[in-house]
Amino acid sequence: MRGDCAALAVAASILGGCAAPNRDLVVLLPDKDGKVGTVLVQNPKGSAVLNSAYAAARTTPEGVQQETLSRSEVRDVFGGALAAQPPRPISFVIYFESGTDEFTEPSKQEVKRLLAELARRQAPDITVIGHTDLVGSDPSNDALSLQRAERVKSTLVSMGVPAERISTAGRGRREPLVTTGNGVPEARNRRVEISVR
Repeated sequence: MRGDCAALAVAASILGGCAAPNRDLVVLLPDKDGKVGTVLVQNPKGSAVLNSAYAAARTTPEGVQQETLSRSEVRDVFGGALAAQPPRPISFVIYFESGTDEFTEPSKQEVKRLLAELARRQAPDITVIGHTDLVGSDPSNDALSLQRAERVKSTLVSMGVPAERISTAGRGRREPLVTTGNGVPEARNRRVEISVR
């Protein structure tokens, strides 16, 4: 196996390629929850459907051979590629007091968890999207949602995260998490969603 040129499939996406024509190894790995997708591996002389953890397919000039590898075999073949992967994306939600850009008390703890996650990553890309509930006008909610996103950004920058790694946007009241009537306050809609890649 070590002599084969290998490609690695993770949840249906191929992460690596090969230099040798007609000799590929594709392995389907489970995600952190043990789930897998499906990968179709084919060449002009055959095909194989991979849909279980550690299912593998080797392409050769004669066709496609299906097998199952052990975790240790995967580690032996793909250890370097697996170690080089960036951390998985993670999301956070910060909630705000009504009509302000002040974090709620529980969200102050979430900010600490966010900062701890950012400290683990060498060069994170961060997207911060602000939202409001359905109280107030569209223009005031648009401004407040962006103000909330910018508040999170300034907090992160003050803790040493480079500003150029953070993008912000405000969605106003357009994307409520909880559907309510117009003018009805809803704490879960007063939020900022943070995606860290």
